[in-house]
Amino acid sequence: MTSPHEEVRELLGAWALDALMPGDETAVVRHMGECEHCAVEAARLRATVRHLDGPAPPGPVPDPDPGPRGLSLALRSRAPALRTAPHAAPYAAAVAGLRALLAELDEHGPWGTPVVHEWDVHDTVAHLIAADEPLARHIDRNGQAPAAPPAPSGPPTPWRVAWAARTREVVLRERARTPAQTVSTWRNQAAGLLSSRAAHDPELAARTVLLAGGRLPVADHFLARAFEAWVHARDIGTALDLPVPPPPAPHLWQLVRFGIRILGPALGPEAPPVALTVSGEGGELEWILGSGDDPVRAQLVLDPVDFCLLIGGRRAPGQVARGMSGDASAAENVLTRAASLSWL
Repeated sequence: MTSPHEEVRELLGAWALDALMPGDETAVVRHMGECEHCAVEAARLRATVRHLDGPAPPGPVPDPDPGPRGLSLALRSRAPALRTAPHAAPYAAAVAGLRALLAELDEHGPWGTPVVHEWDVHDTVAHLIAADEPLARHIDRNGQAPAAPPAPSGPPTPWRVAWAARTREVVLRERARTPAQTVSTWRNQAAGLLSSRAAHDPELAARTVLLAGGRLPVADHFLARAFEAWVHARDIGTALDLPVPPPPAPHLWQLVRFGIRILGPALGPEAPPVALTVSGEGGELEWILGSGDDPVRAQLVLDPVDFCLLIGGRRAPGQVARGMSGDASAAENVLTRAASLSWL
């Protein structure tokens, strides 16, 4: 009798060609979240298909070493992400990139290296388990993904306090487990999110839900998960001196638009109006932020990666390269408010 593992292995070639039926694709996605061997083999097959389709876009040159490190470096340069609807694609790519980065570390690797917020590498992955839980719990209540651990009981608390408390709880729990076990838990939860109906059905993802202090469409909550996965992958890469590239240009611009949707209401309608232009690889977009009743007081131009790192708390306002004209205080107000939004 054929085992589930063998059944999935027979489907990997079709998955690499995007030729699976939806039911089979869900089974393959779930299995790859649990089986590193199949995930690596699937990545190899997808990379082969892309190579046969034509030359890769300019970017880092894959390491010619055929061993595990060479493979994971190649995955970082063109990490194959699971197919989803466009709103979940940035999260799928961020998960694939972080998985490739963590594959650089063996059981005895530098998991104790300090990263951010007094977390080491192991703790940072544990934090991502906690960070993804609200969306996983919401999806599970609709019968669409595996259950996350239950939320702490008790009266409601401000979301940032609850967020920090849950992270502490999960980090302490995961410190009693091996890094491999923690990575497996994070990977399985991410696979559940990416195989859910909400990751594939734009109409379902358009429904709003209050999670982590924000009432947003489920699609935007997926973008928040992508934002956090990329920023923390970058944190880990910086700590280990391993390069982590920014998201692909289409995903980066999705994150920029998401950031603007958060920043505009945070500034409020009484803020001095500022014309913000975000310009870089893939295009240029402009918004008027603040009061709609007054003339624009300042013009501000930012790079998309810098804008995302500012929103993500990894750039201070004074560290962001900018083009600026007009009322400097109005422009600085936008930068300061953007930096204050970080929950990462």
